[in-house]
Amino acid sequence: MEKDYLHEISMARFRSFFPADLSVGLRDDFFVMDVRFEDKHQPLKHPCRFDGFIILYCVKGHIRLNVNLTEFELKEGMVFINLPGNIIRVNELIETEKTDLHYVCIGMSSQFAQGVKMDMMKLFNDGLVLFSNPSIIINEKEAELLGAYLDTLVKLLSSDVVYKEEAVNTIMSSFFYTLSSMWTVHIEDKEAYDGHIVPNRSRVVFERFIKLVTEHHATQRQVGFYADKLCITPKYLSKLIKAATGRSAPDWIDQYVLLEAKNMLKYSRGTIKEIVYKLNFPNQSVFYKFFKSRTGMTPSEYRNSR
Repeated sequence: MEKDYLHEISMARFRSFFPADLSVGLRDDFFVMDVRFEDKHQPLKHPCRFDGFIILYCVKGHIRLNVNLTEFELKEGMVFINLPGNIIRVNELIETEKTDLHYVCIGMSSQFAQGVKMDMMKLFNDGLVLFSNPSIIINEKEAELLGAYLDTLVKLLSSDVVYKEEAVNTIMSSFFYTLSSMWTVHIEDKEAYDGHIVPNRSRVVFERFIKLVTEHHATQRQVGFYADKLCITPKYLSKLIKAATGRSAPDWIDQYVLLEAKNMLKYSRGTIKEIVYKLNFPNQSVFYKFFKSRTGMTPSEYRNSR
């Protein structure tokens, strides 16, 4: 079987996978797309990392997604959010999944998102919810509300309104606040989500910390590096992260490094020696020890596993 490799793609590239008449948008930074299954249009069958947000609403049918090597199910009545930097892949569809598959997709580049008055990480409890719960199933009334937003966006994007981009930004701000409310109601893991009261200072620091980790984890694994960036001591940073999440700062850093290592092993052509270099480990022995202690497998065993 031919091995899959990671594709780094923009929102413009993703939109180009589909016929132009399926979507309306603003340039290629923002678009709404109505998609039904066709054999010739099977995007994301290879792993992809995007530069923006993807929101999927499944109208009919069933599809299975791999996000950062974890499988999630998307079926009728479910909403899914993919964050920038995540690696996503659509599992091969079986014949029964192809029947009546219909979903609506909103694509928004990270650059466009900067103009939307909302903070995705803060809205979804500093992003913790979306790490482990990127999808929810909504009820009939919520589906009607979501449909109203989508109808309004399509009509606006198809119009000649002068301040179209500003109007879309405002609607998307409201849309994300509405989605956040839905996640709050439907999230199953109440203890992890709203059973833990997080002090405001800890929230703010964790939000900034996790953004830095997302950007620098491949080369920086020391808590001191992130503490310096945040202008606080390593000890105080560790205390705030523990208060916000119940996990230590090194645990968060290691999680991102491990995920990057897994993705490189599964989706890149690089040798283990090259991966060790890219992830800034001092040598292969240290990398092997790090990887096996967290997965129970050597890097080679993991690369060759299904």
